[in-house]
Amino acid sequence: MSHFLFNLEIHIRIMLILALILVFIYEAINGFHDTANSVVTVIYTCALRSHSAVLMSGIFNFLGVILSGLSVAYTIIHLLPTYFFTNTNPNHILAMIFSMLFAAILWNLGTWYLRLPTSSSHTLIGTLIGIGLVHAIITNCPMMQGLNIPQLINIFLSLIISPIIGVTLARIMMLILCRYWNNGKKHKDIHITPTQQTEEYGRSQPSLWTRVVLILSAAGVSFSHGANDGQKGIGLIMLLLIGVAPASFMLNMNASSHDISRTRNAVNNFYEYYTQHYNNFKTIVPSEITSIPISIALNQLKVIVPSITDTTQTFIKNNNITYFNQYLSSPDTEIQVKKIFHDLSLTLTIIHNASLLLENLDNYAELNIEQRSQMRQLLIYIVDILDQIVALPETSHNNRNFLNHLKEHLLNTIEYAPTWIILAVALSLSLGTIIGWKRVAITIGEKIGKKEMTYAQGLSAQLTTAISIGTASYAGMPVSTTHVLSSSITGSMLMRGWGVQRKTIKNILITWSLTLPVSIILSGSFYWITLKLLHKYIQI
Repeated sequence: MSHFLFNLEIHIRIMLILALILVFIYEAINGFHDTANSVVTVIYTCALRSHSAVLMSGIFNFLGVILSGLSVAYTIIHLLPTYFFTNTNPNHILAMIFSMLFAAILWNLGTWYLRLPTSSSHTLIGTLIGIGLVHAIITNCPMMQGLNIPQLINIFLSLIISPIIGVTLARIMMLILCRYWNNGKKHKDIHITPTQQTEEYGRSQPSLWTRVVLILSAAGVSFSHGANDGQKGIGLIMLLLIGVAPASFMLNMNASSHDISRTRNAVNNFYEYYTQHYNNFKTIVPSEITSIPISIALNQLKVIVPSITDTTQTFIKNNNITYFNQYLSSPDTEIQVKKIFHDLSLTLTIIHNASLLLENLDNYAELNIEQRSQMRQLLIYIVDILDQIVALPETSHNNRNFLNHLKEHLLNTIEYAPTWIILAVALSLSLGTIIGWKRVAITIGEKIGKKEMTYAQGLSAQLTTAISIGTASYAGMPVSTTHVLSSSITGSMLMRGWGVQRKTIKNILITWSLTLPVSIILSGSFYWITLKLLHKYIQI
């Protein structure tokens, strides 16, 4: 686990350890900041006592991190363009991570202290945007090239749509329960509050089956929270390690020969598919290449496509395609670069060079550091091309399934996380879950609705949250547990005149709207100041 540290300079080693500790602290804060989302309904409906609810939440948060995949983690990583990692000094990467963490921790702790349910996801996305924009400024790039814009748009859409889904689904569930689960004494009991239950039956707990469903749905919320938010912590750590110790983490160095052969076969199969269907997508090239600065793009191309096989040259010649290398020595102009980018030979060369690196390869340790970096970039670019082909309307359903299957194998050895990282993040999140939950829980449980929460409202909010977050985690989209649950409770309260407390909703919406800009400003400012200090005292 620690062998990679010995290959780093002493100050880099120390700062890396401190950065890892800060990530685990951030995850712990995320745990107790967001725990209220997982336990508030089950506590306020008296289905479980607070200590039991928090302990259950901690356990299921842990399991959520351990048993979920890594799609959300790498959605976070790919928010920054791939070239960022290969053209950035390790000191810059450390400055970036420290700036992000300081900004995220400061905002999360501040809003927690004020009892405001804010989104750790929005905070993290905001800090990444701040870093990307400042990095674009210091490298004299256009602002929009400091970030992976298509990825950012997808993330924004998921963050914006998820609260709307929360309000809508919870309200639909309440409509169904009110209409079809409201006849007969046993059914009507789900629509009363714990206070009414106490007055009528002398106990505040709901009936057995209602209680079981409330507990199970609360466990589902905790599990889905761990699956989504835990992956964000894993993504942060992998982003840090790939940038600071690329030799050890650029590729999965523990990948078996079988894993590598799956990747090699996927590359070769994609090449065959591409050459058979190339007429449908002659101008498709990796969007990440086309979005980076011209000077970096040319240098990048010289690194990732150093050679071309006779087979590819023959294919290009037979199909009257201009070989792009003639442009590499041309003046650094946008016109020449566009010629390169819209040349089919670039795509074919990228695919072939990946195949060359993987040929007869049984262990990634056989590649040097430059080749490992090149291998990662080539595979990411191929997946980018594949995604564009999948999105084409003329791509058939069977071909889409085939290509998505290839994509899994292409990403098999680059989208990974060591077991120790997953366990450490899971432990940090679950331990953080056990402390500090009460402040935000009071706001969500008592100050959103005008009246006490009924069992049906708690059930609707929890089921909506568990389903929404679980689906988003499966799809690889980072969403806010806080936003979904708060929205779900609001939706469940907008029934039969229950109503909501406008002052609370107003404060929550203001905080939500401030999270992104404040996070961007904080992380960007910290990053700018840190880089100035590094240039002054370390002279990087």
